[in-house]
Amino acid sequence: MLLIANYLFYIYWDYRFSFLLILITCVDFFVGKAIYSTSSIVQKRRYLLISLFSLLGVLFFFKYFNFFVDSSIGMAKLFGVEYDFLHLNLLLPLGLSFYIFRSLTYTIDIYLEKAEPTGSIINYAVYLSFFPQLLSGPIERASKLLPQIESSQSPNKTQIQQGFALLTLGMLKKVLIGDASGRMVDQIFAQPQYYTSSEMLMGLVLFSIQIYADFSGYSDISKGISKFMGFETMNNFNQPYLSRNITEFWRRWHISLSTWFNDYLFTPLNMNLRRLNKIGAIISIFTTFLLCGLWHGASWTFIFWGGLHGLLLSIHWMLFGKKGYQLIINMMILSDFAILLVR
Repeated sequence: MLLIANYLFYIYWDYRFSFLLILITCVDFFVGKAIYSTSSIVQKRRYLLISLFSLLGVLFFFKYFNFFVDSSIGMAKLFGVEYDFLHLNLLLPLGLSFYIFRSLTYTIDIYLEKAEPTGSIINYAVYLSFFPQLLSGPIERASKLLPQIESSQSPNKTQIQQGFALLTLGMLKKVLIGDASGRMVDQIFAQPQYYTSSEMLMGLVLFSIQIYADFSGYSDISKGISKFMGFETMNNFNQPYLSRNITEFWRRWHISLSTWFNDYLFTPLNMNLRRLNKIGAIISIFTTFLLCGLWHGASWTFIFWGGLHGLLLSIHWMLFGKKGYQLIINMMILSDFAILLVR
């Protein structure tokens, strides 16, 4: 019943992209079983590459194909060459970046022997299409949510009470605070020439309220609905504006995304490049932030944001050595906040 509800929720937007979700579900379900069933490291790696190339290939095609084509067209026009026919009218599937990242946690964790595959494709399909997290996260790990789906526990009284509180709080933050602040922010920055400097400053303050209320409000709603169905999901925000210092603040902001990039990109990349010492660390930092910026959107402004923070973190690491690593995850949590400023 939950699987049907998940797909009805997604089909309501556009039924065609439900087939893409089914395809990704089938690929990683069978790849996960294949990785687990073989003892050969070479075979495990080949199966993992099937998952990586399939999912990231889909993500590249829908989200980044036109970006790179348009960028190359712009460069070619400087030399008098035109090939606009390569541009495709693609519609980006809702939630694609989020459910692809969630699916990758499944196959990668099995490859790293941190998790075992599920024996039911229905259970895996429920995990990947779980409607409270399908469109905008959080990026829940399969190793945490899948066992709960398989146990099929009913919600208890405490979960229902907590779910109601989270849902109420989330709606309050998202609709009454976030959306209301957003309308004023949009009005101020749509025509900044008509406002004084103090009013512009107030717009910045309201913007900081808007993004926190919007992001954390959605996360609370998602977590509250999950509790109504008996599922315990991760905290994506932890009262960041009550932090004692800036470092603690970034540790409390958009936790699911920052930890994903840290665990599945920065850490393995840095381990493979550790023989290069400082150069390897700098390459790992830059690569992580460039891809983090690109993940947020197909635009050079996002890439610029990634490069800027890669530079800042590299400087910090060179000045403070290993202590710099502790701030990498904190600075990555800045992504959603900084991206909106770039826009």
